[in-house]
Amino acid sequence: MKYTKLPSTDIKVSEICLGTMTWGNQNTEAEGHAQMDYALDHGVNFIDTAELYPVPATAETQGQTSKIIGTWLKKNKTRDKVILASKIAGPGEYTAHIRTSGFAGDSIKEALDLELARLQTDYIDLYQLHWPERHTNTFGVRDFKPSPNDPWVDNFNEVLHTLKSFVDAGKIRAIGLSNEKAWGAMRCAEEVRKDNLIPISTTQNAYSMLNRVFEGDLAEVSLREDIGLLAYSPLAFGVLSGKYIEGTAADNARLKLFPRFARYSSEQSTEATKQYLQLAKELSISLTTLSLAFVNQRPFVTSNIIGATNLEQLKENIASIDTELSQETLDRIDAIHATIPNPAP
Repeated sequence: MKYTKLPSTDIKVSEICLGTMTWGNQNTEAEGHAQMDYALDHGVNFIDTAELYPVPATAETQGQTSKIIGTWLKKNKTRDKVILASKIAGPGEYTAHIRTSGFAGDSIKEALDLELARLQTDYIDLYQLHWPERHTNTFGVRDFKPSPNDPWVDNFNEVLHTLKSFVDAGKIRAIGLSNEKAWGAMRCAEEVRKDNLIPISTTQNAYSMLNRVFEGDLAEVSLREDIGLLAYSPLAFGVLSGKYIEGTAADNARLKLFPRFARYSSEQSTEATKQYLQLAKELSISLTTLSLAFVNQRPFVTSNIIGATNLEQLKENIASIDTELSQETLDRIDAIHATIPNPAP
């Protein structure tokens, strides 16, 4: 395994991060525990969860993922061996069953305390804002279109001061964003400098060969402001494993169970995936390995968040850290990207 540090901290994390959002829905507690056992045995010390999980989000299952992690931590006494990342849910109809008060100070306190209880720990290493409170283009929306009905009022300073208070209290070690845009990241950086607050360490955004919109502006922010990318959906809901194109997807594959998750299922995405699959075959590696190795090598990526529903997938995902793509291969990926750019923003 390869390791790095969360930006602006001395927290050492593996460059592969274990994603967990299927645990408590597609995966049982025992399967989640087995994944954590295997990951830790193979050098992965970074685990990401959220109060919202598992996904799809429902009131009945909300928080189950973190509870699974908590029982594993208690059973194995492994808290000092792992770096835990979690997130407070943003506002919206999708999360109204959790709360409707966004990132107000009392809301952050409530969310953090409940998550600490679920995880059976007294601190979270990286605490992230799951998505912006304001209206902006996230979750597959390509372009920003202003909304005259957006009730949000700029509160970055207040939110960052609240998060600092929990760092000072020892409940959080570092703070991060998620599904954020360049403007939001820079507003945070501005407030951090102005009031000497806790620097933003990371932003967790979708990034894959089918979705490289991060490179349009956030990549420069990442490198110049030292805000690392935690890349999620590097396999695009499994599309970039090639299993849907080749007809080998199991009956419990994510897009078979939840076909409404169509972010990576457009005609353009399918065509791009076919071209990436052909490249992988010419290189005699799997499309999974090609896709993950591409993300692993990006200079702005701090850690690549993998997600697996069985141990065979997990083994292949973790092993991708040992594959180094040549410049020629990277150039060929760029050539496909130039022809079909960002088909799944």
